[in-house]
Amino acid sequence: MSEKDKPVRTANQRGSARLGAVQALYQMDVGGTPLTEVLQEFELYRLGKEVDEVLYLPADFTYFKDLVSGVVKQQRTLDPMIHSALQKGWPLARIDQTMRAIMRCGLYELMRHKEVPVPVILTEYVDVAKAFFEGDEPRVVNGVLDSLARGMRADEMKQKDASDS
Repeated sequence: MSEKDKPVRTANQRGSARLGAVQALYQMDVGGTPLTEVLQEFELYRLGKEVDEVLYLPADFTYFKDLVSGVVKQQRTLDPMIHSALQKGWPLARIDQTMRAIMRCGLYELMRHKEVPVPVILTEYVDVAKAFFEGDEPRVVNGVLDSLARGMRADEMKQKDASDS
């Protein structure tokens, strides 16, 4: 079986959906692209396709669509929560647009996808941040999402802390 013919694991498809969701939200934020248009563009031309001679992994489109649509619908709830987890003096508006998209997606997933363990969500979005940034940004993503997870999914985080000890 060639590399091209190997099936893509569900986890990889979700990881690809997360990366695509961050890119789609960034595109909507910067370019003002409407939700329906960005969903269609990513389904037809980006997810699992070759773009600029780079082959993108197939993505779980249902998961991608849920992340993007959910963040758009819940943004007024998500943004104050993220703002509260940022260091004092750093309003969300001051944060890079890609970072905002990463944190919004991560927080939405923490809120709506309880079936996904917190450490998986944190690792996935830190990895997305590493795809875009080489500085402290991945640590900021980890810190913000970890802080929010401790408030929202406290029991799960206590179990994680106990197993880390």
